[in-house]
Amino acid sequence: MEYKDYYKILGVDKKATKGEIKKAYRKLAKKYHPDMNPDDTTAANKFKEVTEAYEVLSDDDKRKQYDTFGSTGNFSAGQNFDPSQYGFDFNFGDGGYSYTSTGGGGFSDFFNMFFGGGGGASQQTSDFGGFSGFSGFGNKRAKQPKNKYETEMSISLEEAYNGTKRSLNLNIGGATKNITVKVPKGITPGKKIRVKGDKYGLDGDIYIKINIIEYKEKLDGLNIIKKIDIYPWDAALGSKEIVQTFEGKIKVTIPKNIKGGQQIRVPKKGFKDMKDNKGDLILEVNITNPSNLSDEQLELYKKLKETI
Repeated sequence: MEYKDYYKILGVDKKATKGEIKKAYRKLAKKYHPDMNPDDTTAANKFKEVTEAYEVLSDDDKRKQYDTFGSTGNFSAGQNFDPSQYGFDFNFGDGGYSYTSTGGGGFSDFFNMFFGGGGGASQQTSDFGGFSGFSGFGNKRAKQPKNKYETEMSISLEEAYNGTKRSLNLNIGGATKNITVKVPKGITPGKKIRVKGDKYGLDGDIYIKINIIEYKEKLDGLNIIKKIDIYPWDAALGSKEIVQTFEGKIKVTIPKNIKGGQQIRVPKKGFKDMKDNKGDLILEVNITNPSNLSDEQLELYKKLKETI
């Protein structure tokens, strides 16, 4: 079994705060997201690895269990070890089950050793059917009267705003379950969607935690922050600009003498949550020069420079 250094995968210190871990995850998830890297298996595998690391380090119980095991074995990234030496009966072919997370692939055997039914600790079960703490390695595994399955799913900000439908593959007990997930309009980061498990022959319900990947727009509470490019003369003289929002196009007034980095707030044009609360659209001004200027246009710039 290969030891996974989740801190190294996310590029954070072992004492990193939840905020630092989340920030690192968002940056890497955006970089390796399948939507940004179509048909790139290397990026897809990296995305799964990053998601797996965040799944553990963002959860206090899982992080504590992982840290406890790491300090016990004094492991380094990529180091091979024998799970049985630490009390883990890691044999999915003998009554155990594996857990595969978000679309198109699963978490590693290392993850499943802890949270997929191969654990050797004897405290209460975790959300993945593994164990949420150590009362001693090598103890007999307690029976689980009913399982609770949890995973995460990443969607774009636009999908969160408008709602979407996704397919999710879960590998449980060696059988792949194709789950249909309806994402409601206005879902916010961290919210969980419950899917009835009995519909798919499972002995428990499925809870999908939603992560929102930010591309051109960023979400700050219910405010949407979006950059807008304008030309220097529009910044000096003011203008009317057409801005694309998730509800369609709107016309925005650019005041004269605006500077790069300044913000324009458009009330009630931000994110609308499931309770119909709505934030503002905040446009961050970026002054850009047109490309391929003609000689005549360059001459006008020179004359302008001489007058200032």
